[in-house]
Amino acid sequence: MPRLFTGLEIPREVGTSLSLLRGGLPGARWIDPENYHITLRFIGDIDGVLAREIALLLDGMKRRSFEVRFGGLQAFGGRKPRAIVAAVEPVPALLELQAEHERLMQRLGLEPDGRKFTPHITLARLRDTTSHDVAEYLSSRAPIGMPPLPISRFVLFSARSSVGGGPYVVEADYPLAA
Repeated sequence: MPRLFTGLEIPREVGTSLSLLRGGLPGARWIDPENYHITLRFIGDIDGVLAREIALLLDGMKRRSFEVRFGGLQAFGGRKPRAIVAAVEPVPALLELQAEHERLMQRLGLEPDGRKFTPHITLARLRDTTSHDVAEYLSSRAPIGMPPLPISRFVLFSARSSVGGGPYVVEADYPLAA
């Protein structure tokens, strides 16, 4: 039974740049750069029949390529921080692509994703890290000075059953129109 999600890949050179932000935070489990991605829609553990239906439905999507820009570093979780992320600006083309993925998954009978879409790249998962340590880490890192990232395709990823962080496998890719 595969665990699937849709997302955007992060090129190796961008992953390498983001990986330079690693370290200096107690309790952080840093994600390997080859597993950096922007999740569009978590699908979950499904059977092979539904996985094939999803792949076919995604293949019918017609969207144009676009660019995303990086925001700063952030922490998710408030007083009990659970992740360090590189924020991605929610440009209209990205929001529309994600919303279409959500609609398609619901059309197949999957439950709606209960969380508001907040585009990001998870850099670290946190365990027993204080909000003070996170605040110090974030304040000691310069803003992310990255050029816009061109997006020319989205992918269907699979993941092994785990706590998260990969490894992720591209099961299918879907080009966006130029």
